[in-house]
Amino acid sequence: MAMFVFTGIVWKEEKEYSALCPELDVTSQGKTSAEARKKLLEAATLHLEGSFEDGLPYLRPTPSEEDPRNSLPAKSLDVFKFKVDVAIKAYA
Repeated sequence: MAMFVFTGIVWKEEKEYSALCPELDVTSQGKTSAEARKKLLEAATLHLEGSFEDGLPYLRPTPSEEDPRNSLPAKSLDVFKFKVDVAIKAYA
């Protein structure tokens, strides 16, 4: 298994929480911050597995103008690191 470490960002929208992994440009939403985080981990894992299976690049940085760290006040953002374990299958 390969271990990857990424950045997660969660912020409050009008009715829900949004989450983003800026290294992968993967997003999620949830009714709570914890739910948005959990869904972000699931989305990042699926993105990585699909990229590896299809032989595609997995890093896809979010454009800076779409990164909430550049447009929202820092106090409204919850920035954290998360780890993803991905089983990489080797094919001959």
